[in-house]
Amino acid sequence: DGWEPGQWVDAGSLYDPVSGRRMTIRTTQPGIQCYTGNYLDGAGTSKQGGEHTFRSGIALECQHFPDSPNRPEFPMTILDAEDNYEQHIIYHFTVDKS
Repeated sequence: DGWEPGQWVDAGSLYDPVSGRRMTIRTTQPGIQCYTGNYLDGAGTSKQGGEHTFRSGIALECQHFPDSPNRPEFPMTILDAEDNYEQHIIYHFTVDKS
C-alpha cells in the first residue's frame, strides 16, 4: 500500500524467536513473492549434507506483481527499448538479544 515508483518502502520482516535472528527488507519494488518449503520432502540435501525437509526454507523475492501485464490497476511492467530499469533491495540482518 502506498507504493510509489523509485521510493523506498519497508516491505517486511522475518523473526526467529529461538535464535533472535531478524531479517528486514527495504525495497523500491511494489511487491514480494514468498516461496516456502511446503513441498520439500527430504529428497535433496544441502551443501552441508542436511535434508531439505518440510518447511525448512523460505525465500522472499521483491518484484512486480506476477499478473501486472494483464491488470491495468497494477504497476506497469512493460519497458520500451530506450527505457532504463533500476530497482533496489536491502536485506538487513540483526540479532535481538534478550
